[in-house]
Amino acid sequence: MKNKLLFILAIIGALAGLVTAYQFSKEKKALPPAFQPASNPFPQGIYATGIVESYQLHGANINIFPEVSGTVKEIMVKEGDRVTLGTPLVRLDDTIQRAIVAQLQAQAAAAHALLRQLKAQPRPENLKVAKAQVEYAAANVKTAEDQWRKVKTSYGLNPQSVSQDQLDAAANAVNLAKANLEVARRQYELTKAGAWIYDIQNQEHQAQAAAQALASAQALLGKYTLQAPADAVILAINVAVGGFVSPQGSYGTYSQGSYPVLVMAKEEPYLAVRCFIDEILVPRLPADGIKAQMFVRGTPTSIALEFDRLQPYVTPKIQLSNQRTERVDTRVLPVLFRFRPPADLKVYPGQLVDVYVETK
Repeated sequence: MKNKLLFILAIIGALAGLVTAYQFSKEKKALPPAFQPASNPFPQGIYATGIVESYQLHGANINIFPEVSGTVKEIMVKEGDRVTLGTPLVRLDDTIQRAIVAQLQAQAAAAHALLRQLKAQPRPENLKVAKAQVEYAAANVKTAEDQWRKVKTSYGLNPQSVSQDQLDAAANAVNLAKANLEVARRQYELTKAGAWIYDIQNQEHQAQAAAQALASAQALLGKYTLQAPADAVILAINVAVGGFVSPQGSYGTYSQGSYPVLVMAKEEPYLAVRCFIDEILVPRLPADGIKAQMFVRGTPTSIALEFDRLQPYVTPKIQLSNQRTERVDTRVLPVLFRFRPPADLKVYPGQLVDVYVETK
């Protein structure tokens, strides 16, 4: 009985093995691709990876970096907004700079007030005092002369009535009174002449320097508000309220590198595609009229590209997915094309595309 059971189990195991082997030996039908892979549309063509950019005559996208460092207090726009030239974009904390401007305003006002004071001299009240001092000194001269004449007359009538000391003292008093009168007159003329021209010129320079320092501080204060340099679209904002930015940009949380605070693109009917042609393939490019076809990844869409320009400078190749660090020994020639975005498909700056370039 036991042997019979083992025999049955062996037969069942053999059948199960045959069924399993049959199932695994069957050729499975491959799944259809999600989209048709890009193929070379030209009889002679080379492949290049392209990156979509905003179309403009120079450079790529518009990268906004602040000229000063500070903490972001307010962001006045959002990604996708269309802005015009001069539109405020981001405001940094300008508390310290505002205090400096207020201090320089007070210093400039004081310098100009002192200049006006010098130019307004003589002050009428001071002139009246100086004139009164002249009159007082003249009165003292008359008094001294009268006293001297009396002493002299008495001495002439009776030399014994007045001592020589009294006579000399009266004469000296006249001379002293006349000297005081001359000092008072000169002081009056000095007061009447007003401020010295060199004092005025020096204060004018001081006031001008204070005004220039104020203008410089006010210009720097304006740098704490980032403004749109052109009519454009906001592509990316790489900072949040409370974040710190500097002329090197803002800190990237994921890449741990620096990024522009804002990235903008001009509103043009075209977008640009920047392709990097390997240096060993550069001789195969036509002299002019370069033709290219772009394939949008993930779609069956292909777009004919218009040749725009090439940068006549071969540079080290960079890995587009990590421009900050990845460099290799291969050198490439940047070639730029342009195209009109199709109405039924969204294409964005920064998107990688497959490009085939017709060659000789």
